Amino acid sequence: MRIYVLDTSVLIHDPTALFRFQEHDICLPAAVLEGLDAAKQGISEVARNARQASRFLDDLLHGHPPDALTDGVPLGDGTPGAPTGRLRFETETPGRGDTALLAAARNVGQRFPSCRVVLVSKNINLRIRAQVAGLTAEDFESDRVIDDIDLLPTGLLEVPAPVAKSLRERAGGWEVPLPAGVEWWPNLCLYNEVEGFEAVVRRIEHGTAHLAPVIDFRHGRAVWGVHARNREQNFALHLLMDPEIDLVTLIGAAGTGKTLLTLAAALAQTLDEQRYREIVATRATVAIGEEIGHLPGTEEEKMTPWMGALMDNLEVLSEPGHRSGWAQAATADLLHSRIKIRSLGFMRGRTFLEKFLILDEAQNLTAKQMKALITRAGPGTKVVCLGNIAQIDTPYLTEATSGLTGLASRFKGWPHTGHVTLRRGERSRLADHASEVL
Repeated sequence: MRIYVLDTSVLIHDPTALFRFQEHDICLPAAVLEGLDAAKQGISEVARNARQASRFLDDLLHGHPPDALTDGVPLGDGTPGAPTGRLRFETETPGRGDTALLAAARNVGQRFPSCRVVLVSKNINLRIRAQVAGLTAEDFESDRVIDDIDLLPTGLLEVPAPVAKSLRERAGGWEVPLPAGVEWWPNLCLYNEVEGFEAVVRRIEHGTAHLAPVIDFRHGRAVWGVHARNREQNFALHLLMDPEIDLVTLIGAAGTGKTLLTLAAALAQTLDEQRYREIVATRATVAIGEEIGHLPGTEEEKMTPWMGALMDNLEVLSEPGHRSGWAQAATADLLHSRIKIRSLGFMRGRTFLEKFLILDEAQNLTAKQMKALITRAGPGTKVVCLGNIAQIDTPYLTEATSGLTGLASRFKGWPHTGHVTLRRGERSRLADHASEVL
């Protein structure tokens, strides 16, 4: 039997952590209860999670007299799948903070010598201190989407040359039996460089994959004056321009063209094709350096400094050389008027109808925040999530627990979603070299 001593950071990260340890007991030191009380003020995500954790604790303790807490409180109600462990409290250790948590974990080990006591914390420094002090410490990983980030699908798969050659010679009606030992799913991008073959899996029925050719955005058709510069960008534009795909996730390093391609596709489908009524852009407001304080103005004015990448690409797309069709008469002011910048903090309760929704820096969102945003999409809305999972700035988030990673992994196989990992930088030779050597 194990007893898990939870840190405040675990409950703030995920209040439902109380119910994720199955048959094992959990213990909350008094310092954790004080930490929840200190974090409950405000309207931030941390404060909301702290209040939710407190509500869970209040429900668990309801109807149990104080003397019953000695043996612990059941964490489940006996239904199938509910946790069977017990909730215990450690109140004999005075103080607050990490030192009190370490002392409480030691006391729990002395009280239950036959049990293995594990300190669970999202705070890496606390885990280090615990291990140095001879205690067992672990990270809270129940929200981990995949065990290894290298297992995250790239959205692209190279097919054997004979298969690519036979399909390329057909005029249409591409159908191929699902190969053994290789996983295929809808909107998977297939290619063979030698044969010059590129296709997308449209659907899978009865062991047969139905394929469709990919539009050539490199040398043929342009999107708002933008041509793809490599294979991954061509696949990305194909998915962005497909009206049957409601969700697109693009993951790649800086300079791979995520924002430029997305904004070009958004302008083309909103202004030229009038498929969407408006472009809505948002992002997680996490700074990579020192904060500059509160910003004046309206919601859009406050968000403008955070959307610098979007505005930089909008300036490129509004240049005369990038105008085509309807856009020749458009001005930069008109383009700005069709793009609404919104804050994630005001998304709760909203519904976006016939919008092209762009979420930039999506790697900094938790799974709960990502769910809150994606569920805002109404009929006729397309959601595009952009990010670089190697540049996570949010505390307690890792590549394996990021909301963007979860979105790309869990939506795999849904026929109305597409994903591409962009690997080749196209910003400049300086930027490319810097990303390799720095």
